[in-house]
Amino acid sequence: TYGASFVHLDQKGNVLTPLYNYTKPMDQDILDLFYEKHGSKLKIARETASPQTGMLNSGLQLFWLKYKHPEVFKKIRYSLHLPQYLSYLFTGICVSEFTSIGCHTNLWDYDKADYHDWVYEEEIDALLGPIVPTSASINTSYRNKKIKIGVGIHDSSSALLPYILSKKEPFLLLSTGTWSISLNPFNDESLTDEDIENNCLNYMRIDGKRVKASRFFMGNEYKIQVEKLCAYYGKEYGFHREVQFDQDLYLRLMKNKNIYFRFEGIILKRKMITATDLNSFATFEEAYHQLMIELMDLQIHTITNAIGNSEIKNIYIDGGFTDNDVFMKLMSHHFQHYNVMSTHSPLGSALGASMVISNKKIDETFLQQHYQMKVLQPLI
Repeated sequence: TYGASFVHLDQKGNVLTPLYNYTKPMDQDILDLFYEKHGSKLKIARETASPQTGMLNSGLQLFWLKYKHPEVFKKIRYSLHLPQYLSYLFTGICVSEFTSIGCHTNLWDYDKADYHDWVYEEEIDALLGPIVPTSASINTSYRNKKIKIGVGIHDSSSALLPYILSKKEPFLLLSTGTWSISLNPFNDESLTDEDIENNCLNYMRIDGKRVKASRFFMGNEYKIQVEKLCAYYGKEYGFHREVQFDQDLYLRLMKNKNIYFRFEGIILKRKMITATDLNSFATFEEAYHQLMIELMDLQIHTITNAIGNSEIKNIYIDGGFTDNDVFMKLMSHHFQHYNVMSTHSPLGSALGASMVISNKKIDETFLQQHYQMKVLQPLI
């Protein structure tokens, strides 16, 4: 998804630029200029609860346009995050809302509960639509049918919403996929320098409250490494999906625990090695278990950071890795003192987006009925 990208409109509502891919690098001279003008990298990251990641900090996309392409920037009337642009296509109304503003954008000062000073100093605020509640909706007609159009919501905040509405006890949601994101809506502490260094950030609930999160690029790294395993062991891509957890193999690998994989897209601190060593593993299955052990070490670290001092007893896991037997067995083992539950809802973000503009009440049975919830049993 590209919720962290802007669509820039001119005075007549025409789109001015391509939708910039947030994985592309940002010019170093622009980053240097930004931090020179507005404060250190760590200061900005802490105040906006946004680890500094270039284009993924969507506010920096506007700063980049202003100083790299001033002729384009001067034509911008509104800059809308992608969810709000999709709403605009139906309503013609330009707005902003909390969850998109607060998603690692560099735009929002969480302690002030307002745009960060740099946004006003660069007059970026004039390009952002008026802030409306995420639950706001506009009634319109489409093909002779009256429909209710929401203003858009960030996908991670949307996926979290059904859990918040249906569960009263504190919980952590582990959302897995390209990113593995640990979301704790019950930790509202300001982020520390150490949190930022550990790649923690804040998302925002629809009511503007903080959600402490810790993330890493697990799914992306997993794909890179699995492709290499398939090539090395002469397996077709997809073979890994059939690998089941082998407890004896796991215990044997843990007796001589070490780092064998050189990760390419993960910035969390870990022992660095010059190259991946697969010579130590006789089979694909053995190397695959080792890969999952090393990814799980980082997963434990990010979940622990997100939980912090909050009284969490329940962990829900959703997303693509709920189908990964090795990952789920390792989760049940390492978090055996928690109630760990898998949920399955391929349309979870879409469901949250519809809930936010619905008046329908849900109760504690909702997840059991609609999310195929399963309690994981500890291994050993």
